[in-house]
Amino acid sequence: MSVSMSQSFVGILINSSDCFRYENNDIRDDMPDDLSPSAQIDYDRLLGGLLIEGFDERSCRSRYQFARYHRNAARVPSPYLIERLRRQEALQKKCGPGTKSYNNAAKQLMSTQSIDGISDCNYLFLTIHAGMGNRMLEITSAFLYALLTGRVLLVDRYKQIANTFCEPFPGTSWLIPSDFPLSYNEFTKHSPESYGNMLQENVIRGNTYRSLASARPPYAYLHLDGDYAFHDKLFYCEDDQQFLQGVPWLIMRTDMYFVPSLFLIPSFQDELSKLFPEKDTVFHHLGRYLLHPTNDIWYSATTYYRAYLAKADKVVGIQIRIFEKKGILQRNGPFPHVLEQILSCAQGEKLLPQIGVTDGAAAGNNRTIAVLGTSLSSWYSDQIRERYSEHRTVDGTMVKVYQPSHEEYQKKKNRKHNMKALAEIYLLSMSDVLITSGFSTFGYVAQGLAGLTPWIMYRPENHVVPEPPCGRAMSIEPCFHQAPYFDCRAKRDADLGKVVPYVRHCEDVSWGLKIVNETRL
Repeated sequence: MSVSMSQSFVGILINSSDCFRYENNDIRDDMPDDLSPSAQIDYDRLLGGLLIEGFDERSCRSRYQFARYHRNAARVPSPYLIERLRRQEALQKKCGPGTKSYNNAAKQLMSTQSIDGISDCNYLFLTIHAGMGNRMLEITSAFLYALLTGRVLLVDRYKQIANTFCEPFPGTSWLIPSDFPLSYNEFTKHSPESYGNMLQENVIRGNTYRSLASARPPYAYLHLDGDYAFHDKLFYCEDDQQFLQGVPWLIMRTDMYFVPSLFLIPSFQDELSKLFPEKDTVFHHLGRYLLHPTNDIWYSATTYYRAYLAKADKVVGIQIRIFEKKGILQRNGPFPHVLEQILSCAQGEKLLPQIGVTDGAAAGNNRTIAVLGTSLSSWYSDQIRERYSEHRTVDGTMVKVYQPSHEEYQKKKNRKHNMKALAEIYLLSMSDVLITSGFSTFGYVAQGLAGLTPWIMYRPENHVVPEPPCGRAMSIEPCFHQAPYFDCRAKRDADLGKVVPYVRHCEDVSWGLKIVNETRL
């Protein structure tokens, strides 16, 4: 049996004729640190040592409350990762905005002199432009690269970061100051400052491959977006990393989770193995360390969870993303084949019960399953709810279906849309099991935060349900969609999904790369 229920975000999103709007006067940041009713008495508020005490809890409730809303056993971070995070925090504070080191480094950006030697404070500045899922993946990727190369991570202050995420580092800010001297939004892969363009135009030259002894420019622009070209992709080569190590400022633009290719750079491999003995936990640990939604977003997510999901015996998260080649911005359905794929996956994998042909139900079953649907369209959740309303389930389980919002199309530059999207990502991560849509970064982020290995729905072709409709992912890691295929050592194209056993091709993107844990293969 299904309960017909279509609820909006409580307190933040108000349901009015199926249109959702923000009511800022309803936003509260005084939510007490409790979860009632809950079987949990104790919870690890510091996430195994990823976090430290000392932050103002009222200013960022999500930082210490995250574990309270995640019932799945989290992977344990390595002591070495915890040690390196503390060292990174000290570096961010020593060299961050407002310090003498930062001010000197910012002045150096405008210098026409080449740089000899290595500074105590080097920087990675990440520009932001993608949708919410990609945004979280690119921030995490950039942070890992900063950690590996001893750089301070700074992010674009003008792309709603302060409105969506709390400051992650104690005693400093990760937002680039407003008086940053470069017009970074004007950089493209064709800019003279682009590292790939420098290589292509032979600005950087010397011995057999790179002149590692030559003076470096004060900064370089790294174009790592999906449209990047061959010379841009040489960023992932050992010789290029050796050269870039001496460049004080790296300005990066990316919309991808490029972590798998970092695992293929020889000079990073030992350090990565120490940081992540369980190799498929990179986003799980770094995402939970770095990304803490602001109070209004956290309040909407947790209030919704407490109102509709907390009492269920199981929460099944279903993340639906439609990738139609035509009309994707205007049309997300309805597509009956997608609905059948969802139900075939959920019922075939026994994540949802089968629907009976009669109204008779198994006796003595008081079990409740809450289905949390997220989609730009409400049609799929409505149809699942209707199907379970027509007949009882074969085992008597009650199925309740919820969907917090339906925006119809993505509006990645809209602040309110991004806040809703982030709240739904965290709601999905509170599920007990997850079904995600292949190729969707929204689902990647939810599964990584949760530490859940999802069932991935494969992309249909010609409006036909794939067979099988879904499959279990190899790991909880996201997929690097536009991974390079150039073998830096052999100087030729190669299958980089076969270089090391823990970097494989993705289930949902055959040309992409993802990290898997060797012990789980």
